[in-house]
Amino acid sequence: MKKIFLLSMLLLASCGREASPGVLSKTDGKPQVLVANYPLKYFAERIGDGAVDVVFPAPGDEDPAFWQPDDAAITQFQNADVILMNGATYSKWAEKVTLPQSKLVDTSAVFKAQYIEIKADSTHSHGPGGEHSHSGTAFTTWIDLTQAIQQAEAVKTSLAKFAPDAEKNFAALKRDLEALDARMVAVGKRIANAPLVASHPVYHYFARRYALNIQAVLWEPETVPDDKAMEELKAILAKHPGKWMIWEGEPAKESVAKLDAIGVKSLVVDPCGNVPDAGDFLSVMKANVEALEKVFP
Repeated sequence: MKKIFLLSMLLLASCGREASPGVLSKTDGKPQVLVANYPLKYFAERIGDGAVDVVFPAPGDEDPAFWQPDDAAITQFQNADVILMNGATYSKWAEKVTLPQSKLVDTSAVFKAQYIEIKADSTHSHGPGGEHSHSGTAFTTWIDLTQAIQQAEAVKTSLAKFAPDAEKNFAALKRDLEALDARMVAVGKRIANAPLVASHPVYHYFARRYALNIQAVLWEPETVPDDKAMEELKAILAKHPGKWMIWEGEPAKESVAKLDAIGVKSLVVDPCGNVPDAGDFLSVMKANVEALEKVFP
C-alpha cells in the first residue's frame, strides 16, 4: 500500500512539472534561443549547429513583423537563454512587454545609423494582424545581404559561449552570403537604374544596396488588384515606366494577366521573413538572385 501511495505522489509531482500549453520545456538541457523572424532562426541554426534549441514561435501564415504573440509565446521569450531580435522596429509587440535585457540581442544595432526612414500615409492589412502602416523605420534589413552578414555575426557572438563551432559555422555562412551579394551587385549594375515596381514597400535596403530604382504599391500576392489599384499603378507608371513588378511571393495568375495587359511582367523576390514552403533562407535568396539574373542577363 505504501508503494502505491509513493508511486501516486511521484506521478503527481511529475505532472506538476509539465510545461504550460504552448511553452517549450528544456527537456534536452540545451540552451534555448528565441528568435523574432525566420532569417534569425536560420542564422542561429547554422551557427549553433545543434548545440542550442532555436525556437521561432510566430505562426507560418503571419508576417512576423506584425505578429502579436499570446501570453504563452511571451513567456517563452522571457524564459529563453538568448533572445535574438531583428531591431529596426521589427517586432512591434516587444515595445509593450518586458524582456530581460541581459539576454536580449539587437542583431541590427551595429548598422543603426544606416536605417532608412520612410513616410507612408496609407494603411492596409494582410493576415490576421489587422490594419497597419509601413511608415517609420524600414525593417526588412537582411535583404541587403551585407546587413544579413552583420546580423549573422551578432548571432555568432551571442551563441559563442554555447556553440563550440560558432566561429567556423559563421565563416561558412558568411562565404555563402558574400557570394550571393556579389552576384546581386553585378545584377544591379546590369539593371542600371531602370525603373522597377514592387508589390509591397519592403525593398528599401535591397534597393539601396544594389542600386535599384524601385517604387512600391500596397498589393498582396494572393489578392487580385481591383480597378482602383490598377489605376493607381498606371499613375505611377506614367512617371516611373517600370516594365517589371517584383512580388514578395508567387502572385495570382489573374494579377499576372492584368499586369501583362499593360506591359508589366512579374517576378518574385521573396524577403523570406517567415519559414518558406520549401528550401531554406539561403536557397530562397539564391532563387531571388537567379530570377533577376534570368530577367537581366
